[in-house]
Amino acid sequence: MDADLKELLDNFKSYNPAQDTILIEKAYNFAKAAHEGQKRLTGEPFFIHAVAVAKIMLEHKLDVDTISAALLHDVVEDTPATVAEIEKNFNKDIAAMVAGLTKIDKLENTSADEETAENWRKMLIAVSHDMRIILIKLADRMHNMKTLDALPPPRQKEKALETLTLYAPLAQRLGMFSIKNELEDLSFKYLHPQEHKIVEDGVKRLEKDLDNKLAAFTKVLGGVLDKDQIPHKLLARVKNNFSIYRKMKKQNSGFDQIQDLLGVRIITDNKLDCYRALGALHANFKPVAGSFTDYIAMPKMNMYQSIHTTVFFEGALVEVQIRTEEMHRTCEYGIAAHWRYKLGSKADPHLDEKLNWIRQWIEWQRDLTAPREFLESFQTDINLSQIFVFTPKGDVKVLPERATPLDFAYLVHTEIGEHYSGALVNGKMVKMNSELKSGDICEIQTKKNAEPKAQWLEAAKTARARSKIKTYLRAKGVEF
Repeated sequence: MDADLKELLDNFKSYNPAQDTILIEKAYNFAKAAHEGQKRLTGEPFFIHAVAVAKIMLEHKLDVDTISAALLHDVVEDTPATVAEIEKNFNKDIAAMVAGLTKIDKLENTSADEETAENWRKMLIAVSHDMRIILIKLADRMHNMKTLDALPPPRQKEKALETLTLYAPLAQRLGMFSIKNELEDLSFKYLHPQEHKIVEDGVKRLEKDLDNKLAAFTKVLGGVLDKDQIPHKLLARVKNNFSIYRKMKKQNSGFDQIQDLLGVRIITDNKLDCYRALGALHANFKPVAGSFTDYIAMPKMNMYQSIHTTVFFEGALVEVQIRTEEMHRTCEYGIAAHWRYKLGSKADPHLDEKLNWIRQWIEWQRDLTAPREFLESFQTDINLSQIFVFTPKGDVKVLPERATPLDFAYLVHTEIGEHYSGALVNGKMVKMNSELKSGDICEIQTKKNAEPKAQWLEAAKTARARSKIKTYLRAKGVEF
């Protein structure tokens, strides 16, 4: 048996010892034979890539079908093998995943941009039926980014930009933060090589000091939590390079001016212990004003939950995230955590919310015929910068950044959106296209005879609102 195949099977059995691995072995041998003689631009055998993608899937403890599809993901695109052949030799699920990952044939009379958009449309429609497709695609992109040096510089930048604007935000939207961070760092290296070197060299120069400071802080923090009998596990890290660069840009400062390079996670047993840990932390370390955010009480759109706060320690700032073990697992593995139920683990109770947004988004976008418009709309909706806006009754609604009262109205209810006549934000009348901010209280005014107009599309920023307005206008025969 090949060393690579043995490693794959051993890794899979480490988390699922009872499952038959014959399909993985069969997929390995099928893909290896299909790619025989093919080389990557690096000069390595092409099959190395398929194995690398399967290994990333194993890190996320995925099921037999997903590991098999990861091994086979390029055979239809790059060898004479067909989807029908995959289905005959394996099963329908594996064949559907491979089909969803296979790019459409070269389109005639289209630009490269339109072809990219059309391939994304095809893949997302497939993803709406089986989310595992996007997990393989993210792993495929991650390994390709690690070997980007083989491409000419213009192609490197092109791939890095696509990764940073589409793949990394999508990984974040699906709650897969470990993949999101790695994709950002890999893209950063090619898009901003000089800044990347400054950050990388800076972190390397301070590495010993940062590690010592983290060790000192976690020792003191552990003592504080022990004293209050709060169960805990502490994870310490230096922030990833791209997040440091983003902070430098936001603050318009150099690397040496960035103080909060350190991050610590407190992982505890339950929600009550999270708030007890927060109390102990703030009682013993001075918090930074305005740094506190409670994503446990108000989860992010991707169901991410943690308490965030930043505290001072020996002249440095330490960002602390507090979460339960279940929240941490969801954060690390995102939707991949769901597939554990096939292996006998507990199903993710928030799965439908994580999966349905993409199905709903595709439903909203079914009338977009221009590929570029489809892709631009998708980029807008996977952006996870979000705001929390309250109804007059105190209900909280989560919206993307730059959302307007019209978006808020349609989020509350389609009928309220369709009869929108005005909005009060914090008690004052505002325009339909005003940008809402976190903490705003928004009250929508309606009139029976009010109805959507083509101009409303300029004020609507969310896919939901725009789709509902277009549907209404089309039914009335109004051009837009």
